[in-house]
Amino acid sequence: MKVFVAEKCGFCAGVTSAINLAEEVLQSEGKIFSLGPIIHNSDVVNKLLAMGLQTVDNIEDITGGTVLIRSHGAAPADIERLKAKGLKIIDATCVLVKRVQKIAAELEEQGYTVVVIGNKDHPEIKAVVGCVEHATVVADEKDLEKLPVEGSLGIVCQTTQSPEYFARMLCAICRRGFSRLQAINTLCREAAKRQESAVELCKKVDIMFVLGGLDSANTRKLAELCRQHNSQTYHLQNWNELDKSKLSGKKTAGVTAGASTPEWIITEFVQKLGAFGTDVDCR
Repeated sequence: MKVFVAEKCGFCAGVTSAINLAEEVLQSEGKIFSLGPIIHNSDVVNKLLAMGLQTVDNIEDITGGTVLIRSHGAAPADIERLKAKGLKIIDATCVLVKRVQKIAAELEEQGYTVVVIGNKDHPEIKAVVGCVEHATVVADEKDLEKLPVEGSLGIVCQTTQSPEYFARMLCAICRRGFSRLQAINTLCREAAKRQESAVELCKKVDIMFVLGGLDSANTRKLAELCRQHNSQTYHLQNWNELDKSKLSGKKTAGVTAGASTPEWIITEFVQKLGAFGTDVDCR
């Protein structure tokens, strides 16, 4: 079997920065708290856990010391609660997420009703919503019923969504006849490049593997897009999850990975997959 690796895959700059910051603080302090998983990858989270990074879901569970704000960010109200507890705060929020938060707040100050396109349960979206007095989150066209019947809308989007999804939702909103719309492209360009690279590759191979946490939104999006062009697409966290029978009769395989998937996961998978044949081609 010949193995091809997508040109763009694995850790993005924001995730790399968050991981490096966490490791740096852990080396100096030995133990810190993370308000929610630092990234959506259990292998990385477990590695940092062994170094002393304790993940908590509630601020009340942080008894003292240092707390890391994960790459997805946190709502200003949560930041204030952490400060009120006298905790040392290390901010690892992705700069692109901070940009969305700032834009949403500015749109509301300008009199727009803020609309956030994306998954309401995703931590990035929760943090953005927490930056304004009121926001409406829409994930699909059925959610558009939650929008006001008139007025001015200021629209942003979850950074890891695809350009096609953002455009489709914008068109659906425009059809509802609002007189004034202000839409800001808040998509991550690196995420878009990863999606383009993955789709391009999956069209050329017999079987496609998307590596990353099952709860990672950007990894699930990669898998979703690849399945639209290659039904033999599988989303796995690591090599241990591979059902080897899926390789039967396949001559070519493609591999990509989400923005929170470390290089060592990708390397191990490619090397072991390559053991089923003789060729590994990274491009």
